[in-house]
Amino acid sequence: MATPLSDTPLSPLKTVAVVGLGTMGTGITEVLAKAGREVIGIDISEAAAARSVAALEASTARAVERGKLTEQDRADALARVRTFTDLRAAADADLVIEVAPESYEIKQQIFRELDGIVRPEAILATGTNALSVTRLAADSARPERVLGLHFFNPAPAMRLVEVVSSVLTAPAAVAAVTDLALELGKEPVAVGDRPGFVADGLLFGYLNQAAAMYEAKYASREDIDAAMRLGCGLPMGPLALLDLIGIDTARTVLEAMYAESRDRLHAPAPILKQLSEAGLTGRKSGRGFYTYEAPGSATVVADSLTPASADTAAAGRTVRSVGVAGSGTMASGIAEVFAKAGYEVVLAARSEEKAQTAKARIGKSLSRSVDKGRMTAEAAAQTLDLITPAGSYDAFADVDLAVEAVAEDLEIKRQLFATLDKVCKPGAVLATTTSSLPVVACARATSRPQDVIGMHFFNPAPAMKLVEVVRTVLTADDVHATVREVCAKIKKHAVDCGDRAGFIVNALLFPYLNNAIKMVQEHYASLDDIDAAMKLGGGYPMGPFELLDVVGLDVSLAIEKVLHREFRDPGLAPAPLLEHLVAAGCLGRKTGRGFREYARR
Repeated sequence: MATPLSDTPLSPLKTVAVVGLGTMGTGITEVLAKAGREVIGIDISEAAAARSVAALEASTARAVERGKLTEQDRADALARVRTFTDLRAAADADLVIEVAPESYEIKQQIFRELDGIVRPEAILATGTNALSVTRLAADSARPERVLGLHFFNPAPAMRLVEVVSSVLTAPAAVAAVTDLALELGKEPVAVGDRPGFVADGLLFGYLNQAAAMYEAKYASREDIDAAMRLGCGLPMGPLALLDLIGIDTARTVLEAMYAESRDRLHAPAPILKQLSEAGLTGRKSGRGFYTYEAPGSATVVADSLTPASADTAAAGRTVRSVGVAGSGTMASGIAEVFAKAGYEVVLAARSEEKAQTAKARIGKSLSRSVDKGRMTAEAAAQTLDLITPAGSYDAFADVDLAVEAVAEDLEIKRQLFATLDKVCKPGAVLATTTSSLPVVACARATSRPQDVIGMHFFNPAPAMKLVEVVRTVLTADDVHATVREVCAKIKKHAVDCGDRAGFIVNALLFPYLNNAIKMVQEHYASLDDIDAAMKLGGGYPMGPFELLDVVGLDVSLAIEKVLHREFRDPGLAPAPLLEHLVAAGCLGRKTGRGFREYARR
């Protein structure tokens, strides 16, 4: 009779078998070999094993060229790797990591065979990113030794490793692979067994929504991708990322997640099936959402969907002076942006004092730019001189473009647009910076809805390059052209979208944030682990809870409510935990407490 696991000291995981020598298996093999482990690489295909060895040789050679490995270290690492085509080669392994295709049948067959091959104390790990670890463990003769070890691609570069426990997994097994991950220079996060775990569970829902947004012809593929890169600081846009992952792979992951969660946000967008079945699987096939120079190439080439370099559909109106309504951070930031571009700016607020305070804030911002060497003191003074503070919107009588940046309250904005309608000259373009309210409702408060458009700047406006240009069904072509021309002059990247809740960025960002809150609410993972997972595994500049506390929980809740009200999707209902924190006055950094506590200044 075998000794109970709890009484058995786990041997150091010195010899590791990697089953499946595709891109991920090869990457994991490299990480292990470099860290001094003996690696047994196993693949049923001799060709795949040969390709894996060649890839290892090439990758380690590049590491030597870059000074990251010595020739001796490279030789030692390669000597520690042996490849086989028979699972019986895993007989002496302390740990087996399975990275076979995402199929229960294939993985279960491997685990059944391993049961009769490996030593009783060996740990069996699956590299799945979507299938149930519990289901795989239940079919094993030693379910307490089975867990998930989810590396991210490319494994040598990505630091995140998700260590996935089922209800059957022994704590000693989890501790052993966690220690190994740390020794490999990785950052392990402990998660339970649910579809997609943390990183993919949040990432693939977002990617799926982006695909659905594109399929609905709401925005172009280029604008969706640019919006998420520039608006959220992401390394890649969602459609480009789907092409990199493989559209067929993404569809498989989403189908597995949807089968478990039944969350409509995980139901694969029909376009993913259509592209997959047509063989348009992304970079690897040479075409997916984009067209590439050749299969496997990262170079995008123009195709029939590539937008023309210049928009000649309509000529814009002349804009020499700009009115900015509001006195908060966003209003002063927008005024600074226009003044830096040489526009005469009228900064109007409800009182002369508020307007002067807003101009003083701009002065401080310009001084910081001078201190950092970004502009000269003379240029800063000239920029500030272009801004005229005013205590009444009557000062907008001669502006060519009026941009409102007042409170995110529809009634307040409607009243302001009614005022602008009376004050501004005929032909002036009227723009709202709303991030979630219907632009057409502002337009209908005027007698000239054709002159109204959305210009959604991102905070802080001087630093953020993105502007979402939001046309209503009533917006005139020359008004749209005017705003596009102005965006180019103020050196912002304009993306076009229609007048619906959240536009591009917030419609994709906030469901992701809401799902992260649900993970914490359900005690699935900690704030720190989720933030780490998305920064390390998804390349996000901030984790979801860091971002929520910066944005403000009250602002986030308001946007979630608008999205839920418009799209009527149960999955978009605000997480109760978010509502409870807002009700308690825990609004994030601005109150000193949100999801985390902050030192009072």
